[in-house]
Amino acid sequence: MTFWMKCGIKTVLVAVILTVILMPGFNRDVQAKQLTPVKYEEVIRSVFYLPSYVALSKGYFKDEGLDVSIRTSWGSDKGIAALLSGNADIVLVGPETAVYIQNGESPEKVRIFCGLTATDGSMLISRNKIESFDWQNLKGKTIMSWRKGSSPALFLEHILRAKGFNLKTDVTIINNIAAPARHGAFVAGNADFATFFEPDVSKMAFSKTGYFVTSIGRQVGNIDYTVFMATQSFINKKPEVVQAWTNAIAKAQKYSLEANAAVIAKEVAQFFPKINEEFIAQSIDRYRQLSILKASPLVEPAAIKALQDLLVEGGLLKPDQRVKYEDIVVTQFAKKAMGQN
Repeated sequence: MTFWMKCGIKTVLVAVILTVILMPGFNRDVQAKQLTPVKYEEVIRSVFYLPSYVALSKGYFKDEGLDVSIRTSWGSDKGIAALLSGNADIVLVGPETAVYIQNGESPEKVRIFCGLTATDGSMLISRNKIESFDWQNLKGKTIMSWRKGSSPALFLEHILRAKGFNLKTDVTIINNIAAPARHGAFVAGNADFATFFEPDVSKMAFSKTGYFVTSIGRQVGNIDYTVFMATQSFINKKPEVVQAWTNAIAKAQKYSLEANAAVIAKEVAQFFPKINEEFIAQSIDRYRQLSILKASPLVEPAAIKALQDLLVEGGLLKPDQRVKYEDIVVTQFAKKAMGQN
């Protein structure tokens, strides 16, 4: 074989390779193979966590090199159990769980690296329509809350104490109904009042099975309510994954605050298959109006202090068990993501 024949064959091979590489879908397939799989678990399914669904539906996680699988744990306790057992890489739960784990016996500790929500996104719902609500309307009534020690239970109890209620004698609080069963239990008549997240609030308003009374979060003020956590060992081992995650969420937070609600509703509708898109859009608008959606992924020291004040007040944390902010929160990922957006 002559030199020129060899060159000709090489030229043809190069041309074939280039043709394959430039074929539609080739680069996409190669990129898909390079994505890092991440097992993600959310505490509940709610429009309250809008930026996480935006990051999934608009491909922000994939843009950052992550292939995210999502699962709903229906409880912070279950989410943390999945994280500590290795069944989840990243979880979305209440920040109080980091405090509990830090004070606990688990050799593996968890760290908050990215905040998602500015305050409690639950709403107080009444079985009957109330034209002019006063907190005294709750006296002698039964209120369906969430699991004892969870963020929504803490926030509700804090407000009731602030309004002068004796939680043992003035109201009856139900804490033992599992998250997936709460809607059905309330509609069935198990309580006079309850706290729910969107889109359940809009759904009940439409069906006239529950009526919006007030926002719990706006009553309490800004305290980071749901955050992304990973174990310290995962963060040490895969800091690039944690950074990529935070970058995607920061971008999604911005989009969630600025884009048209109806457009976003259509984009995230796949995560709420049984919910009318109009209800999803209404939920987004309500959370925006109440300033409940967080504008940045950074969790500030003041938020962790306020959270621990609630834990102490509720008898779930002794004053000498307060943990240091820097022992449960890592800030470098959020700060870097904010610099990029």
